[in-house]
Amino acid sequence: MKIIGHRGSRGLAPENTIASIEKAIKHGVDEVEIDVRMTKDRVVVLSHNPAIVDASGAELSIRHTTYAELLRHKSDLAPLDHTIRTIAHRCPLIIEIKPGEKPGKTFEIIQYYLAKGWRLDEFRIASFDAKILAQARKEFPTITLIVNESWSSLRARHICNELGTKRISMQQQWLWRGFLRAMWRSNYEISAYTMNNPQRAKKWAPYLYGVITDFPDRFEKK
Repeated sequence: MKIIGHRGSRGLAPENTIASIEKAIKHGVDEVEIDVRMTKDRVVVLSHNPAIVDASGAELSIRHTTYAELLRHKSDLAPLDHTIRTIAHRCPLIIEIKPGEKPGKTFEIIQYYLAKGWRLDEFRIASFDAKILAQARKEFPTITLIVNESWSSLRARHICNELGTKRISMQQQWLWRGFLRAMWRSNYEISAYTMNNPQRAKKWAPYLYGVITDFPDRFEKK
């Protein structure tokens, strides 16, 4: 069973930051997951939400604000480019492209690092948006794609079949052992999010590809 750091390791450090990623790697994750969005001046940054809220409560839309301005309000806002260099081959990176985002710049960054000697298997692309995943398949025919799905296994399997992938990330509340066993027998690789309970994960472990967790320290391999 793979241990996947959620937004780095958001239970141990501020989410989607270099500090959070370093914590995840320290605790031996097999993969680390981050979310990306693009600023007004086309800098791809790590953020789950479409806006940042600074210490004063001011809200700034990432899409409509430059990176330099955002950085003045959130000093640990990390660009994807810097994140890849920081990880430096220590574990694969799952890049979740949020629905509604234009993925072209993210693809350009991945292509840049491939040209610099990074391997394609050091990257995975995930999304709730099937169109984004289809664009990723066209850009990178052999990259690992992850279908993010809140609850519908039928929808997830349909998208997987369309895109030629077997990896699905689903909300843990919709999962149960019988379902996971059936999906495993059909060669699907299911990761449960957000899974912070090692005991529950252990019950599902034979049929679960991975857990996406805020607390990788709880799953640390001894």
